[in-house]
Amino acid sequence: MTFYSLPFTPERVEATEARLEAIYEAAKYGLKGDSLAMRAGLTPAQYRRLQEFDPLVEMAELKGRADGEWMAAKTLHEAAAEGDAKAALDILKHQHGWVAKQQVDINVDQQISVIGALERAQTRVIEGLYTELPQLEDNTNAAADILSPRRDGVDVAPVGTDDQG
Repeated sequence: MTFYSLPFTPERVEATEARLEAIYEAAKYGLKGDSLAMRAGLTPAQYRRLQEFDPLVEMAELKGRADGEWMAAKTLHEAAAEGDAKAALDILKHQHGWVAKQQVDINVDQQISVIGALERAQTRVIEGLYTELPQLEDNTNAAADILSPRRDGVDVAPVGTDDQG
């Protein structure tokens, strides 16, 4: 069995001016993490290693993010200054915490009197319709109906009595 020797040369990544510029541009357009590394022409592992050993990499990324945010804010403010209501509303909402009213105000021109409303309700109750019901019969002799011959022996005791005792 033969083992082949593979030549290994550790790759040394340096923060050249071109790499720092690529990192800056990628961060300016909002890229982060692995996407930023790939756009800058580095693998994610190379970017992390480079970021760990060279503070200029982090500075290029921060500067790119700040410049990208500044460009977007400037564009939004210019649009609002030129009369774009949507842009002005977005600035108010997101930068100044403004929130539109969530309720609707209803104004009634007519005065409503509680006393007058109660008086009108009272007249409706007094003028209401009613029906007289005939008086019910008085059946106070209930025992007469229970012991009537119409019951057909229902009142017989369920258990027979034993007289032999």
